Amino acid sequence: MGLIAIITVLEATRRVVGYPVLILAGISLIYCCFGSYFPGFFEHRGFSINRIVRHMYLSTEGILGTPIGVVSTFVFLFLLFGSFLKRTGVGQFFNDFANALTGKAIGGPAKVAVISSALQGTISGSSIANVAASGSFTIPLMKKCGYKPEFAAAVEASASTGGQIMPPVMGAAAFLMAEFTGLPYWTVAISAAIPAVLYFTGIFISVDLEARKRKLRGVADAEVDTVWNIIKRRGVLFVPIIVIVATMASGMTAMRAGLCGIAASIICGALFQESRMKFEDYIDTFVEAGKTAIGVAVVSGSAGIVVGMVTLTGLGLKLGNGLVALANGNLIITLILAMISSLVLGMGVPTTANYVITSTIVAPALTQLGVPLIAAHLFVFYFGIIADITPPVCSAVFTGSAIANCDVLKAGVSATKIAIGAFIIPYMFVLSPELVLVNASPLSMLHIIPTALLGMYMLSSCTNGYMRCQSTWYERIACAVGGILLVSSSIATDVAGIIIFAIVIVLQELRKKRLAGGTSVQ
Repeated sequence: MGLIAIITVLEATRRVVGYPVLILAGISLIYCCFGSYFPGFFEHRGFSINRIVRHMYLSTEGILGTPIGVVSTFVFLFLLFGSFLKRTGVGQFFNDFANALTGKAIGGPAKVAVISSALQGTISGSSIANVAASGSFTIPLMKKCGYKPEFAAAVEASASTGGQIMPPVMGAAAFLMAEFTGLPYWTVAISAAIPAVLYFTGIFISVDLEARKRKLRGVADAEVDTVWNIIKRRGVLFVPIIVIVATMASGMTAMRAGLCGIAASIICGALFQESRMKFEDYIDTFVEAGKTAIGVAVVSGSAGIVVGMVTLTGLGLKLGNGLVALANGNLIITLILAMISSLVLGMGVPTTANYVITSTIVAPALTQLGVPLIAAHLFVFYFGIIADITPPVCSAVFTGSAIANCDVLKAGVSATKIAIGAFIIPYMFVLSPELVLVNASPLSMLHIIPTALLGMYMLSSCTNGYMRCQSTWYERIACAVGGILLVSSSIATDVAGIIIFAIVIVLQELRKKRLAGGTSVQ
């Protein structure tokens, strides 16, 4: 029965998400059996088929482990909440609201994509689903306003991937993180808030600079409604999200908060004729949530096999010790190795399984070097998630490219440049744990957040080659150096980064005036 269960879970995983998770789970089983043939710190004595099957099938550290437990309780409830929100038209409302907020601005359609995807991330458990939902509206709009198809696909993929790190749901990984770290759910959600805001700020800046560089207009006034009209007509659809946040902030359990959110979404939807639910709509909503939950549960079962391999063989501790030894105890080198490991492990893997795998295998290496627990788990989670936009796999970019009808590799490179902040922010909150509210004080936050935002601006300027005007090669290098210096929370590096920023601004303003003077003479 154990063998049948394992084979069934693996085959179901192949059918649901393809081969990446299947291959990883298969390698885990092979490693359990033939560990004595592996080199270095990977070596272990190996286990019999009987022992492996018993561990994976009968213990709570295998298929029926923490991932399945969390999916069957917290995650399913929030997937059901998301289905009710979609049925009441919240997704379209988010698009309309974002369009009204920034549609008329310079490069407005791309900014709409960023805001809409951030809001969609609160109800979506998948970056691919997020791209498909909001991208079908935003990508054609960006192309219409002059953005290259590759850039349009990259913006939507980057923003939609960011939806997975956006509290309160975080692609359902927030509940797993609470379970794995032993921290209250609300602590996890609050800790993830500032890094998520920094991520979306970085994308927003990249989009704005690209639009200014190419002199791209926004949407015509006639095509955009006002924010006030949108809120007046359907602003009540924000209420379910507010209810979720408020109930969890008040100390209620996540499950009770989810039920309150579902009730609020049904009541709010009933206020409008077009979104009022009939009996068959309730059935369809439960069926949609059930189908989504089955996919997540199947993948979590395979992730449980990977977790079972780690607990059976002790690989987590061995790999942690191995990475620390390889880096000779140096924190920065260990972080780089952990980043690479998480990117590789996260390729083609859905959000929940992604977090389970990276936190089990890679996070112990960081905690051994004194990195705070929540910072270590968020670090590996971030890099596992941005594998969705990092070539060659970049599954979110594939979806965006299909909508934009463009080259996937070019879009993937663009997405990596746009989301450059995602490669820097995890280092920020490891080196400055106050960003994830570890030992944070109001005074330290007043210092760290503005410098972090300035660092994001400089890094975005470097990748875009534009700040006040077209950047020279040495200005781009200066922006990269200044942005990296602002990553650290020390006063000395922050002052140096600010000085570099001031120099680049002065140089660009002088050149801009010179160019303007030359144009007027002509």
